[in-house]
Amino acid sequence: MRTVTATAAAVTAALAAGAASVAAGRFASDAALKAPPGRPLPTEPRLTVHGTAAGQVTLTRALAALRPGTYGLSGDGSHAVVGPVLAHAAHSADTVVRRLERVTHGSLDPGDSVWLTPNLYVGSPSAALGLDHADVDVPGELGALPAWFVPGARRTWVIVVHGLGATREHALNVLGFLHRRRFPVLALAYRGDLGAPRPPDGLNHLGATEWRDVDAAMRYAVRHGAERVVLFGWSTGAAMALRAAADSGLRDLVSGLVLDSPVLDWQATLRALASARHTPGALLPLAVRAAQGRTGLHGGRSGRSGRDDHGGLAAADPARLKVPTLIFHGPDDAVAPWQASRRLADRRPDLVTLHAVPRAPHSAMWNADPAPYEESLRRFLTPLS
Repeated sequence: MRTVTATAAAVTAALAAGAASVAAGRFASDAALKAPPGRPLPTEPRLTVHGTAAGQVTLTRALAALRPGTYGLSGDGSHAVVGPVLAHAAHSADTVVRRLERVTHGSLDPGDSVWLTPNLYVGSPSAALGLDHADVDVPGELGALPAWFVPGARRTWVIVVHGLGATREHALNVLGFLHRRRFPVLALAYRGDLGAPRPPDGLNHLGATEWRDVDAAMRYAVRHGAERVVLFGWSTGAAMALRAAADSGLRDLVSGLVLDSPVLDWQATLRALASARHTPGALLPLAVRAAQGRTGLHGGRSGRSGRDDHGGLAAADPARLKVPTLIFHGPDDAVAPWQASRRLADRRPDLVTLHAVPRAPHSAMWNADPAPYEESLRRFLTPLS
């Protein structure tokens, strides 16, 4: 009897441990699969406001606070724009002083918890940039997808698609540049975004299903006069653009791709986000398996998931790439390892141009140094229009 009781206890303990492991894997996978739009990713540290003065803000000293460039500074109920570190300001051992460009809304008060974001602007193109735009609905697979349309004289449209932790406001950083070059621009909100249909399972599929909303945007563009399209995406939005360029029924109309911080290896991105949540290394494989079970992100180049056996995007297979592609990426991206971008560029030098941006976080390649970013973009787009 004692043997039976001990065996039963051991089985019960094993089952409990297994259930706990499964639960832990699901929680860890939530870092990517339930990343809320407009909120910081786990890789983005919180900073504390220590004070403000005329044209400057003092923040907690951290690697993030020392980044070069211009960023949004968001808090709960506030948004500001900060420029570079002020080298001649009075810094302490624990603080950093950056130029304060403007406070968009709310206020920055000592003790506030804030984070850096690529978004310099909030609101619509009209409100934020003074550009005429139309609020349009793109008929999508799950329902109407809200989008901003900014008109332009060219017949080549640029469809811009945000990525993880962002909203379509991210596109405002480059929308003025595109408008000055007379490109019509469609900035899309896709499934899971505010005002857009909710995915049936409530999860982000890291582009594997969301790409069909980009396909819907392409169809909308063609119905409204576009003769060619350029797909411009950040993060998982870049993965969506790649997939649409490979698999859309309108792929022959795609004249080019612009990919900023592209997520080309979903497993690496999921592991990075789970690790940033302080998930123990031993549980990371469980997080990957949990994501596979919840979303169908299984391997197999010929599978319906569109993924390869190593967690990469099958649409990023160099053999499937058919159009000129400009990639902005850098070695300091903690979410989407840039080695995948380098491999793609190395294997297709005939089509891929890689613009490396050091010291820039995920999806913020423009923020680190806008002028060379826009010059690379100008040179790339000119022959495509």
